[in-house]
Parts: sequence; structure tokens; C-alpha cells
Amino acid sequence: MPWVYMLRCADGSFYVGSTRDIERRLDQHQSGAGAVYTKRRLPVELVFAHHDDSVAAAFALEKQIQGWSRAKREALIRGDFAAIAAAGKKRDWAGHRARRRAAEGSDAPVVEPPPPPVVE
Repeated sequence: MPWVYMLRCADGSFYVGSTRDIERRLDQHQSGAGAVYTKRRLPVELVFAHHDDSVAAAFALEKQIQGWSRAKREALIRGDFAAIAAAGKKRDWAGHRARRRAAEGSDAPVVEPPPPPVVE
């Protein structure tokens, strides 16, 4: 069964990975044979794990979480999905400028940022 997991390393950083055998992979990380990143930051602690029906879906979720900020990762660990969505809202400077020009009477179109991604 494919898994996505997140480890908290000894230095407080996070490592996100995916695997078909989570127990074996965690043993590899703890022994220093898992990844170069975690090998230098032992010990590690499992803080999040999610199983999926599809290897492709697990890999896609791994890549999505890897691109997240620390705040979003911490919200995921807490299971605070509202905070994940809130942390994903970045300041849209291009949209801000367009809205400002529109408010000042310019004919420039108002550009709204896209909605945040849905996390299951």
C-alpha cells in the first residue's frame, strides 16, 4: 500500500517522502540508510502518515507537501485543514495592483487570485 509520510528531524526540519512499505522505510531512516538528508539529522520522528490506493496519488501528494511552507506542514501535522488553506493564501501583488488601478478609474482588468488547492 502506498504511503506519504513526514518526519521531524533532530534539528526540527521536516522530511517528506513516499513508500510502499512504511515500516521498512522508517527503519531505514532511523538507521541512517534512508536518505542523505535524514542521515545527517538523526534521530527522526514520524509526525504524519497517509496511505493511498494509488502510487501515483501518493507521489503527487508527496510533491505537493514538499512545496509547502513550514506553517502548512505544521497545520497538516495538527490536522488543521482550515489553517492549511489559510497558509496557502499568498499576497497576489499583480492582482493587488490591478484592483488598485481599477479603483482609481483605470480600464485595467481586475485579476483575482485562483482559489487555494483542496487538501483531502
